[in-house]
Amino acid sequence: MAESVLNATAAALLGLLHDGPKTGGQLVAEATGRLGPFWTTTRSQVYRELPSLAEKGFVRAGKAGARSAQPYTVTASGKRAFSRWLGEPAGHDQLRNPLMLRVAFGGLHAGGQLAGVFQEKKKEHTEALEAARESLKDAKHGGDKFSVATFEFAVTYHRAVLKWLDTAPTD
Repeated sequence: MAESVLNATAAALLGLLHDGPKTGGQLVAEATGRLGPFWTTTRSQVYRELPSLAEKGFVRAGKAGARSAQPYTVTASGKRAFSRWLGEPAGHDQLRNPLMLRVAFGGLHAGGQLAGVFQEKKKEHTEALEAARESLKDAKHGGDKFSVATFEFAVTYHRAVLKWLDTAPTD
């Protein structure tokens, strides 16, 4: 199979633009709210990808507004490229978990250091679980079964990490 024309970040941006024109800042915010529980998109990735998408004809840049904020609109060509991307195999999951990297070297930690990392992660995942539950509740009220499914994944993920943290060795 031929290599995809789109990388995952470009595809995510095109997908988000299907709802209408958005500035880079709006795309970052929507990616964080809608995709954040399972996919990270940084501000630098968004601003690096938008000119490339425009050069390929997949988005059209609008007139700059306040504070030079420039709205982008997905083009018909961009919609076709996104549709092709959706039909491609999803590929392997890319797991890059900084916690697991530290645990892999657990025997090299100073006394109590790993336990401190685990405490930080418990707090982080507890907060993320609560946010995912709120987003799930909102998605259920909105009636979008696909948003519901992704937030259910986020809830299950954070519960699993918290359960694992309660049993993982710290020394």
